Amino acid sequence: MKIITENRKARHDYSFEDVLETGIVLTGTEVKSLRNGQVNLKDAYAQIKNNEVFLMQMHISPYTHAYYNNHEPLRTRKLLLHKSEIAKLIGKTKEKGYSLIPVKLYFKQGKVKVALALARGKKLYDKRNAIKEREAKVTMARLNRQKHGSDD
Repeated sequence: MKIITENRKARHDYSFEDVLETGIVLTGTEVKSLRNGQVNLKDAYAQIKNNEVFLMQMHISPYTHAYYNNHEPLRTRKLLLHKSEIAKLIGKTKEKGYSLIPVKLYFKQGKVKVALALARGKKLYDKRNAIKEREAKVTMARLNRQKHGSDD
């Protein structure tokens, strides 16, 4: 598995309940741009329309060596899931506060895959608590290192 890009900001803004591996429908120039790492997941999200899942606002830069048949950078792309998975997602996204957020884009056995998370948005105080917990862990680790380092 070769990771193309990750949406790190999503971990900060959302708490993930479930992560699914999905396929994605791409054109040839899009795959070539992905191989060069020219993609941005920052504002991307998925939406369900007519029992199909589509990825919106994912920016794949146009391929530099394509002459005339280049792709639209922000076009809507279809995600490939089983009907049972889509049915489960429809039920969950109808609940208040749930979103479908792409977390990671990667190559698996030559195919592009999207890790799609069923996520609930964090409130501001949740983000602050997460930051406090992280800082406390770092401080404890530093103190442990100093304590164990002076014993040597």
